Amino acid sequence: MATAVHLDGITKRFPGVVANDDVDLAVRRGTVHALLGENGAGKTTLMNVLYGLYEPTDGQVYVGGEPRRFDSPRDAIDAGVGMIHQHFMLVDPMTVTENVTLGNEPRKWLGLTVDEERARREVVDLRDRYGFDVDPDARIEEVGVGVQQRVEILKALYRGAEVLILDEPTAVLTPQEVDDLFAVFEELTAQGKTIIFITHKLGEAMHAADEITVLRDGRNVGTVPADEVTREELAEMMVGREVLRTVEKPPADRGERVLAVDGVSVDDDRGVEAVSDVSFSVRAGEVFGIAGVDGNGQSELIEAVTGLRDPTAGRIVYRGEDVTDWSRRRRIEARMSYVPEDRHERGLVMDFDLTQNGILGSQHSDEFACDGRLDWDAARDHAETIIEEYDVRPPNRRAAAASFSGGNQQKFIVGREFERDPALVVATHPTRGVDIGSTEFIHDRLLALRSSGVAVLLVSSNLEEVRGLSDRLAVVHDGEIMDVVDPESATEEEIGLLMAGEDPSDGSGPVAAGATNEGGR
Repeated sequence: MATAVHLDGITKRFPGVVANDDVDLAVRRGTVHALLGENGAGKTTLMNVLYGLYEPTDGQVYVGGEPRRFDSPRDAIDAGVGMIHQHFMLVDPMTVTENVTLGNEPRKWLGLTVDEERARREVVDLRDRYGFDVDPDARIEEVGVGVQQRVEILKALYRGAEVLILDEPTAVLTPQEVDDLFAVFEELTAQGKTIIFITHKLGEAMHAADEITVLRDGRNVGTVPADEVTREELAEMMVGREVLRTVEKPPADRGERVLAVDGVSVDDDRGVEAVSDVSFSVRAGEVFGIAGVDGNGQSELIEAVTGLRDPTAGRIVYRGEDVTDWSRRRRIEARMSYVPEDRHERGLVMDFDLTQNGILGSQHSDEFACDGRLDWDAARDHAETIIEEYDVRPPNRRAAAASFSGGNQQKFIVGREFERDPALVVATHPTRGVDIGSTEFIHDRLLALRSSGVAVLLVSSNLEEVRGLSDRLAVVHDGEIMDVVDPESATEEEIGLLMAGEDPSDGSGPVAAGATNEGGR
């Protein structure tokens, strides 16, 4: 089979960082090729080289057997290479047809006017050719993310793409939408297109790809047929050692109610209601999980719980006290730890070193302050403990947080928050950006906190993670809790339907796990 894309010895250097180190990659025409690796492994950088966003420091790009030099994405598009990014580049008020043809509209009357009828006809023809269920007249703001993703693919196909690159394409999809996307892959490759998709999810790579290339630390560590490799082998290729993939937790020994969210509504930054009348509780010694597609109110809800955003209705009760009006500092002093969603905006001061970042939020405590003056010896010892216990690399407490990789920044934040002696840990995406081995370690620490009687409120877009760790699981959609389920009894399909805002209960739906008697009231 002919090669659609060949990357030969690609190296890409940034100041102080080698993102890709002499990478070879060959992708066969008419196949699905997964580029697998942890965040920071160099996957997106390599594909940005192929798409013309970055010029390689060294190496050669071949498309269709011909050497190519791309100075911009326009050059890559002209060569038949299209890329669909994690964050869609669509104009919400415009229709599907207008988005697909934007910048390449067919014209009439000597090119002075857009030929709208022809544009719609061409989009319909393209949609029908590939079997996409898309309304050409629908406005982007009116359709779901799964449809928006198909529109992005249609945009690339409309511009003549023969090779399609998709960057973490399932990050914002429900399980059902993921299955639909993989069906699209099959249709595209059946018609001769080539798919490269970037992922860090082993199961997806094995399910959807013909071949899998694993990157680790910017290097290609191997390409394997998807049907000839196990999850354990792929995990070891990604990390460089054997990794335990399953979460093993003893039964929960649930104690008193630590957190009660009672009828809470929250507005987003635009003043639009993002959370509507949400109630739930978390008890000592349990992990209460929240699952849902990103952007369904999880961020605003957690900010209300942790004191970063004021609710418009309802109340937050923590350890028997109404803390709705408490500041973030007061909640920290009351032993409420928080691993934030955005580590740069909420978790670290990027210009501070790790010693300074290690005491953020605790700088007024007796542990680090005496007579109004900081005890820097204690702060340095504390930072050293976090660095050692949570394997932060390089182990340099004097280095600015900005100089560390995202994964090491995340490990430091997790260590700081877990070491506060918390009564409640609010953990949002706690393993985002860390490797499999560190993920395993963080999971173990979360379960150790649970076993010691700490209440854990866990938010994660990784359905496998949140199901494996949670004792009870709330599924959210459009700012509301659809149901609270038993993560062991509810199937992925049932949870996926709830994530999409649909009711799966037909006599065999998910098993409720205290949605009524364990609410916030």
